[in-house]
Amino acid sequence: MYLDLLPRLNIYRSDLIPADLSINHYPALDVAAVLLSHAHLDHGGNIGMLREDIPVVASQESIVIMKGMRDAGISSLESETAYFSPRQPSDDQGLYLSSDRSKIYQGRTFCCTEEPCEALITFLSRRPGQDGRTARKLLPGRCCCYDEAEFPFGISAHLVDHSIPGAVAYMLRGESTVAYTGDFRVHGRRAEASRKFIRQAKEASVLIIEGTRAGPSEGERSSEESVREACLKAVEDSEGVVIADFSPRNFERLETFKDIATKTGRELVAMAKDIYMLHSLQDVGGSCSTDGLRIYKEITSRSNRKWETEVVQAEYGDRYIDHATIRRNPEGYILCFSFFDMKHLLDIKPQGGTYIYSACEAFNEEMEIDFRRLWQWLQRFGIKPCGFSLDERGDVSFDRRYHASGHASGEDIVRAIEEIDPDLIVPVHTENAAWFEETFEKVLRVEEGKRYEL
Repeated sequence: MYLDLLPRLNIYRSDLIPADLSINHYPALDVAAVLLSHAHLDHGGNIGMLREDIPVVASQESIVIMKGMRDAGISSLESETAYFSPRQPSDDQGLYLSSDRSKIYQGRTFCCTEEPCEALITFLSRRPGQDGRTARKLLPGRCCCYDEAEFPFGISAHLVDHSIPGAVAYMLRGESTVAYTGDFRVHGRRAEASRKFIRQAKEASVLIIEGTRAGPSEGERSSEESVREACLKAVEDSEGVVIADFSPRNFERLETFKDIATKTGRELVAMAKDIYMLHSLQDVGGSCSTDGLRIYKEITSRSNRKWETEVVQAEYGDRYIDHATIRRNPEGYILCFSFFDMKHLLDIKPQGGTYIYSACEAFNEEMEIDFRRLWQWLQRFGIKPCGFSLDERGDVSFDRRYHASGHASGEDIVRAIEEIDPDLIVPVHTENAAWFEETFEKVLRVEEGKRYEL
């Protein structure tokens, strides 16, 4: 908060406030709920800091993804969206806050955009490993349909196409109607869902719209189908192991590589944490499936990976494959490895192969440094990169044939706004708000920390 990384508001969990910080003099907003469009961290990563009495409205799939990330991930504030570990001071001055292991985990209240199924209620009610005699338990929060909650305005949720399951847009109805797109696109497999929302949003007088790719056309656009064709050719041309690197929880891209693996006579190998997430989504009737996937057997201790031993190993124990098996027949596999999984190459020891980068371009200096490191890993094992390259100066460039963005293009944003025809346009999630002002009339360019009445 001292660095202005969080808004100076009195809306945060009391157990996160150290003794040298007081938030009582900051505005205490009357927050009825958080409307979460989807489970990417840039949208929901700070929810864990909010007061526990503030409910979160989200789709079933988004709720499952947040809970799965907490179960199988490293404990941090960014992962404490579904449930959290209460903190307490661990020094005499009350400045250092650490988890109080004598207290149970506290679940958050969720208002689901549809009637929550029994599998979701069960999933939210326990955490893996809690049945041990000394293990910490989870006290779940309430989970209901948002129609059952009392809000000061009407809310309706609408599925949209994005690069993660369960993405929704919202419409709020009160004295005026506000439509919020969330992150959306109209070039994926669920494009019709986005088009349907755009048609329904015509009643809105205010449109809050994302503008990640706002601006002039970027040339030839990639679709999921064109990405599939480019990746298929790369795999067909490959000799040796293939590594497919795509965004976490982009399960639509996972389905693409599953299809490619079938067509090229290879097996698709995912990490155990991805199988845990897919299994959980599958249980609540999501569009994801574990069918046809093998599981990479990491060389690690599983004593603290209860999500793996209790779920993944119990349900899919016969699907594990180790590094030695892959080393003997590298041409038989496509490995779903991210940058952080490159360490496993030290066990597999491939001699050649192909690495396909099928995710977003680097958008900051830290990511560019990671790609230079990745380049060294690939060079060390003689692996050919597809999707990015380094020139002689070490500058990173990307091949857009291997990735379809999760965001609407500038042209699609224009079409959406023209069809909805709102009285007021509010661009968010963009570094190019000026383009909206140049392209449209009645644009409200919001400023951080300023309150607006609609």
